[in-house]
Amino acid sequence: MPIKTKNLSMDDLLVKQAVKVLTVGDVVDGIIISASKNEIWVNLGPHGTGLVMRREIDHTDKLKPGDSVSVSIVEPEDDEGYAILSLKKVAKEKGWDYLEKSFAEGEIVTVRPFDANKGGLLVEVEGVRGFLPVSQLSAENYPRVAGADKEEILNRLMGLINKPLEVRVLDLSRKDNKLILSEKEAYREETESRVANLKVGDEVKGVVTGVVDFGIFVNVKGVEGLVHISEIAWDRVDHPSKYVKVGQTIEAKIIAIDHDKLSLSMKQLQDDPWAEEISQLKVGQTVRGKITRITPFGAFVRISPAVEALVHVAELSHKTVKHPLELIKVGEEKTFKIITIDAAAHKLSLSLKGLPTKDSKTAAKKIAVKKITVTKEPAKTKLKKIVNSKKITTKSVTKTTKTTKDK
Repeated sequence: MPIKTKNLSMDDLLVKQAVKVLTVGDVVDGIIISASKNEIWVNLGPHGTGLVMRREIDHTDKLKPGDSVSVSIVEPEDDEGYAILSLKKVAKEKGWDYLEKSFAEGEIVTVRPFDANKGGLLVEVEGVRGFLPVSQLSAENYPRVAGADKEEILNRLMGLINKPLEVRVLDLSRKDNKLILSEKEAYREETESRVANLKVGDEVKGVVTGVVDFGIFVNVKGVEGLVHISEIAWDRVDHPSKYVKVGQTIEAKIIAIDHDKLSLSMKQLQDDPWAEEISQLKVGQTVRGKITRITPFGAFVRISPAVEALVHVAELSHKTVKHPLELIKVGEEKTFKIITIDAAAHKLSLSLKGLPTKDSKTAAKKIAVKKITVTKEPAKTKLKKIVNSKKITTKSVTKTTKTTKDK
């Protein structure tokens, strides 16, 4: 309940007359008379008494009788003669002042998210509500989810509600009521310092923070790293989840550094079986392989556990082929001819059209039989031809042949 104002003297009345008349939006100072979760009564001095209703109360639990507060005028005077006040509006304006200063000076602010959606976390800083996008979370808190499952991402974000997070202001606009925060920026200097102590070729340990279709995310002492699917193992990797789990500690080799991110390799800490096996092969050699994948441009063939080669669609047949499925199928085993070997790039190219087909083998056999028939012509046939060409009698030929034998 408000406190009754004492009887005023003439001097008091003269002073009151000199007091500026309150208008909507004015900010004035006062002393809290009483405070509850539903209403707060404030002594405004020469302006009388004001009331802060529940919807305009901010941080009620921090206020108590006797506290000094700044309030904004919502209504100069209601039907009962009291000013209707707001704590939220003043707190928000002060909050904007604080945030603008923090942004200009790059200060770190501690926040506790009060809610989350699929895009990030909702926070409030000094009465100003803002947003912390998923992309601006630190490597420790970023929700790495297989298949980018939005529901699972939301579940991970919900786990960060009420957790204290250190952030920096990334962008703000008082006019547009926009506040964007970043946890990554708060750790930027620390991350850069850690990255400065790393170099390509270093072998490091890290904790798996996420497993996705294209690779494995790893936290290496606060620095985010990625093991691409092509760098997990020397053999073909169907999915990274078959090799690691979230929370597992792994060893890897740094193969590239891009600002505050690391590119890692697990397979480069192991011997390369491809190099050993490929050293035993040469161009022109035939190999046996199993077709594992078929694409519009060709087929992949596994010729050993460590070596997979490509047969381009143009190397499947001498005829024009619109799609490899016209000639081959997955799981089929065939003999191929090696046409190129690129050991440095781990690439092996094969060909089917360079090998003899059933039709070509049959044709070759027919040619061979024809040659044999011509070469091994019977003696009587040869003799008859000679007789006809020389116009001599069979008797004289026989005599000549006999004479030759006698000699």
